[in-house]
Amino acid sequence: MGPPSDWSSRHSVAATARRTSALVNVLSGDDPEPGAVAEVLRAHGEDDPLDLSARDVQEMRAVAALLREVFAAEDVDHAAATLNDLLQRGAGRLRLTSHAGRTPWHPHLDGHDDAPWAEWFLASSCLALTVLIWDGQRPPGGVCASPTCANVFLAQGGGQPRRYCSRRCATRERVAAHRQGLRATAP
Repeated sequence: MGPPSDWSSRHSVAATARRTSALVNVLSGDDPEPGAVAEVLRAHGEDDPLDLSARDVQEMRAVAALLREVFAAEDVDHAAATLNDLLQRGAGRLRLTSHAGRTPWHPHLDGHDDAPWAEWFLASSCLALTVLIWDGQRPPGGVCASPTCANVFLAQGGGQPRRYCSRRCATRERVAAHRQGLRATAP
């Protein structure tokens, strides 16, 4: 499912959290190129021009590593404590902006509308993940349980906690376990 086309939905808490998980995943890869990061940003509603330098990407990678800890939290208390630490270290004061009238009013925690990419990524992500914890009273997501995948994912909705980032990873692990069981019982 792609990002919604209307502005308020594209910049909702859920959409911002989806963008956060997508950025954490692309930035966790082996030395991502600025173009790959810009592609994720565009896919999640950011407008061109997106001037990302290699330095911007490296700084965003450091932020992604910090945000990964929120997704890896074992319980809501650990997720909240991790977010509190990140908010204290990297967020500015809550403010409303319309980007000089180019957008509807919305909250920001970065220092200013032209904040560096890493500062914006940390602040917007912390804000979204904080609201998800507040609303759901549980960690906002997780890290895929597949040993061949390190992607983070959002866990929204009720029911059993998710273990995998996608059906593909869950199916791959189920098939591997089934095959392992067959080998163990074979004569």
